[in-house]
Amino acid sequence: MRLRVTVHTGARELPWEEVLAPGRALSYALLERGAPELGKALHANGWGPLGLAPFGYGAPVFPAARRRRGVYAADGPGIVEFGSPLVAVVEGWAAALASIPVLAWGATAFIVDGVEPVEAPRFESGKAVFRTETPVVMKSSGRDDSGARTHRQSWCLPGEPEWDVYMQGNLRRKAATLGLDPEVTLESVGWIGPKRSFAVGSGGGGKKPGARVEVMVSGAPETLSALHSWGLGQANSTGMGWIGA
Repeated sequence: MRLRVTVHTGARELPWEEVLAPGRALSYALLERGAPELGKALHANGWGPLGLAPFGYGAPVFPAARRRRGVYAADGPGIVEFGSPLVAVVEGWAAALASIPVLAWGATAFIVDGVEPVEAPRFESGKAVFRTETPVVMKSSGRDDSGARTHRQSWCLPGEPEWDVYMQGNLRRKAATLGLDPEVTLESVGWIGPKRSFAVGSGGGGKKPGARVEVMVSGAPETLSALHSWGLGQANSTGMGWIGA
């Protein structure tokens, strides 16, 4: 399930380090206000036996803003989407937003114009095509062809060795975390966008590299709907791997 928040702002652009980074803290702040016990539990321990954070969000989008090279345009009306396979999380956000007229997206003020819950597609065929709007990030084993570890932390990009295996494993861990059918299969990888890095921490630090992708996934319809509300890959709670509507 998703929450679509329509906003407007007088700002003409967002700093690149604040395109995604503010969303994580804002997500928890809204939960602290609308569902405080749930928010505390998720922040401290995550959800389920693996302690995952079962939510995601997209970058703010301003369709009418004039595009300028090298600038993330933000003028006029826009949309910010938050999503979670846990209905209680979405309800907590909605409860908080019912009494909040302004969202602080980093240093930029978004005036809240409307809040609308959006149900996830049902995927009754057991197949789904997911295309992300933000880069998908994934860590690999950091081992070379001989099996020796060469990096403690190695980012793996779509199209590289191990990516498909790690992506499918991530999908199955998410399903298991939610108590859903974990038999999810990554059927194919279609379009792959250019490599991008976004700041996910305050002050422009903690950049994570990845790429937008389009993938076909098969599995139980309920599992696919949950994944649509959560995102692809790792670090969804920092805005990575957000799936387009």
